[in-house]
Amino acid sequence: QVELVESGGGQVQNGGSKRLSCRVSGSIFAINDMGWYRQTPGNQRELVATITSGMIRNYADFVKGRFRISRDNAKNTVYLQMNSLKPEDTAVYYCFGELQAGPLEDALDAWGQGTLVTVDS
Repeated sequence: QVELVESGGGQVQNGGSKRLSCRVSGSIFAINDMGWYRQTPGNQRELVATITSGMIRNYADFVKGRFRISRDNAKNTVYLQMNSLKPEDTAVYYCFGELQAGPLEDALDAWGQGTLVTVDS
């Protein structure tokens, strides 16, 4: 069974840093885009950052210059380095990956369980 396993959430002070990790476990043929979304109570999930298998990065405007997404294809892992954190960054962060089970199969989105990041005010 393929799973996306997240780690690295927790509480941090205003202006501090956190690094989230998300590893794809299980047998998979290929991973295309990977990335992170976040969600706060009562709001829709919003895109934070994405990275292609070729390392092309895309960021939401509200994290540009503060967050950096990276991936290690050998480890099937995506990271989110979050710096200069603000209280409004408090959210549950979800990783996703476009996973391809076989060479002739379409890639499907898979999601992690979410990890809570709380930034003290």
